Order: sequence, then C-alpha cells, then structure tokens
Amino acid sequence: MSGPPLNEAWLKQHVWPRFSRVLQRDEIYLANHSLGRPPDRVAEDVRAALDAWYRDMDGAWNLWLEARERFRSLTAQLVNAPSADCIVPKTSAGQGLRAVLNALPGKPRILTTDAEFDSIDFILRVYRDKGRIDLKMLAFERFAVERADLVVLSTVAFRTGQIFPGLRETVGRVHALGAKILLDVYHHEGVLPFDLAALDADFAIGGSYKYLRGGPGACWLYVHPRHHRLVTLDTGWFAKKDVFAYQRPEPPQFAAGGDAWLESTPPVLAPFQALAGLELALELGIERIRQHSLEQKGFLAAQLRRNGIAVQGVGEDHGAFLTIGHADAPRISAELKQRGVKTDARGDYLRLCPDILNAREELERAAATLGALLQPESTAR
Repeated sequence: MSGPPLNEAWLKQHVWPRFSRVLQRDEIYLANHSLGRPPDRVAEDVRAALDAWYRDMDGAWNLWLEARERFRSLTAQLVNAPSADCIVPKTSAGQGLRAVLNALPGKPRILTTDAEFDSIDFILRVYRDKGRIDLKMLAFERFAVERADLVVLSTVAFRTGQIFPGLRETVGRVHALGAKILLDVYHHEGVLPFDLAALDADFAIGGSYKYLRGGPGACWLYVHPRHHRLVTLDTGWFAKKDVFAYQRPEPPQFAAGGDAWLESTPPVLAPFQALAGLELALELGIERIRQHSLEQKGFLAAQLRRNGIAVQGVGEDHGAFLTIGHADAPRISAELKQRGVKTDARGDYLRLCPDILNAREELERAAATLGALLQPESTAR
C-alpha cells in the first residue's frame, strides 16, 4: 500500500480492528521485537488448514502446499529475492544455518561476530567443538572481513538494535576474497527495508516470529540462484526431482532451482500462521512501517528522558527497538511486567519496542511506570 505516513488515527480505524483478540489483553506490550502480536486472521487460517485435514484427509495436501508456496512468494517479495524458490521454508533460522554449513566441503573456515543470536552462536560453537568447522569471532562494532569460506553476520544486533554499517561494501569484500556470506535478517525483515537481490548475498535466514506476527516455526533460508545446485546433507524426499513418483535413480536427482534445498515432509501449519502478517506488512509498506517506527521510538525516548532515563537506539542507525543499559535488566523487565508493561532483557540491555498497535498514551504510561520503578535507585545514588 502506498500512501501518506501512518498515524495513530488511521491505524486505529484500519488496522487495530484486525487485532481485536490480542488487544483485549490488559497490558502495555513493548516486546514487539520479540514475539509479535498475531492478527485475528491467524486463528482463522490455521483453522482452515485443520478443517481441510478433517474434511479431506490426504486431499488437504493441495491446500497445505498452496499455502507453503504463497509463504515463499510473499517472503520473496518482502526481501526482494530473485524468485520465490530462493526461499526455502525452515522451522527455525538455526535450521537454515545448519543446512548451509552442511553444504560446505571439507572443514570450512567460518568468520562471525560476537553479536549473533544465541541459537546461531551456539550452533557455530558446537560445530567447532565437533571439529566440523574452524571458527573465528570478531567484535560486532569492529568487524572487518578476513579470509574465510563463510561469513555469518547479523544485519541488526539482537541485543542493542544497532544496524551493521556498510553492509553492501562488506558483502563485496567477502566476495572479493572468494568467500560466501550468510546474513541473519531476523531483526530486519518486516520492519526495515531490505533488498537481498541488490546486496547479492549468498544466503540469508529470517522468520515471522517477530515483526511479521507469524509465531514460531515460520522461518526460511534464502539461497541465491547461483547456489541452487549446491548439495546440502540437510535434505529429504521433497528435494527430489519427482517427489511423488517414488523412483530411486542413481545418483539421486534433485528438483529444479531452489526446491533442491527442500527437506523431508514439511510442517504444514507454519505457513498458515504467517500469511496474515506477511500480507499486512506488504499492504502497509515497509517504508511506511519504518517511518512510523522511527516516530514511535522518538516519542517513547522523549518520554523516558522526561522521566530521567537514558536511552539508546533512537535514530536510523538502529532497528525497531530502544535499549536501556542496566546491570539488573532482567529484574527490571520482570518488575515492569508485574506493573502491566511487557518488555524483555538481553544481558545488560532492557529492550522496548513500540509498534503500529501502541497508542501514544500507552507509551507515556510505560515511561512513567519505568521512571517510578527506577526512581528509588536514582534517589539512593
């Protein structure tokens, strides 16, 4: 949808009614960067998938596979992938990382940062300890490309929200050194404009859990067309040339294009969870969502500062959430929840993310609640 900038009055009329169930909750929800709030239609779509099972039994596969292909198509449109088959459905971003690692020959050299999400970081460390890869980690803020076989890099740091600077130049340097790059775009997709084709990235991982409101399990791996014929050990019968022919040619024959990266029988409900959120993001337009996010972040930051709270992550060099540094951030988040304000914490960072469903009045109350919570500490100092 192209149009004027989003504002609260328009959203309240045209978007909020689509979230009537979740907006009944008696809380100020500022964890939109974590588990996104689902549209009402998610329940309807999942119910339709289940109804087809009850009604049609194995005939439901027609509907299920149509939903999978629509999920791939919408995701490709969102991130500007060259084609829908570049999007390989996965149940987690980590599953996508493993598929790439298991496609690389020998003992590949992996270069990454110290700011990767725990799942990605944990997988890399386990592969290292099992002798499957050589691993080198550099500081996110001082990352510089070195010789490697694969670079694994978050485009937005999950703790701080910092956007990785000079991403296109970094991809170019990686390729100049003969390496491949895998981008974790989980904190980019659906809330920041993103163009995988223009970046010329080799691989990317993302999902609908956060800003796309599709819940767990609706994730994906992006594989550039030049790597479609690269064979991964993470495979299965849905990657075969003729899936339902039940033939066993030697050597194994793979499906065309990115379908060669599919695996075994897919989880069929995950695409149904994700469709409504994907469609809404594309309807509103990511540029408009980003502009509204910047305005919401700026307003909340101003309210926090009025309450004597220092905040980071306001500008365009950060993603969709604000952070407050605090040595006891998990306790602060837990106490805020008891007071009706849902946030979360990662290490020493309290994270707060307003979105299109947050009224300005909510943000004022949230800032005042946090100010009252932290005021005794200020007085003690």
